[in-house]
Amino acid sequence: MVEVIKVKSGSKFEDAQNYSRIVTVGDLIFVSNTAGIDYETREISPDAGEQCTKALQNIEGALAAVGATLSDIVKVVRHIPNRDDKDKVGEAFARAFQGIDPTSTTLCTPLSSDIYKVELEVIAYRGAGEAAQQRLRIKV
Repeated sequence: MVEVIKVKSGSKFEDAQNYSRIVTVGDLIFVSNTAGIDYETREISPDAGEQCTKALQNIEGALAAVGATLSDIVKVVRHIPNRDDKDKVGEAFARAFQGIDPTSTTLCTPLSSDIYKVELEVIAYRGAGEAAQQRLRIKV
């Protein structure tokens, strides 16, 4: 039987809106939208690239709680409200995922507050970073 684990980070929104920061189904890991806010100080940079970097650090910490790492991420959805920020977010993303190369989708959509320049949601598979990998090129 597969094990399902639901992890909460202590955010008041998780309890008020009945969702989990992470849900694991066996080795498959789903991470809810994550902002680039420092959860201890509640500070957030006005820079989209810095927010992306912090969001990835927040995701890295969440994944560690269930025995996974950034290298286990197989899919990322980047939510940015202002398409002018896509390059800064893309540069931060590229630094974090060099050699990992997950699938990625960028959506230009309003977020829950104007202070957020980017939110990331990810799907990971525990152990994917350690698995043998093939890199193929296709014509599309």
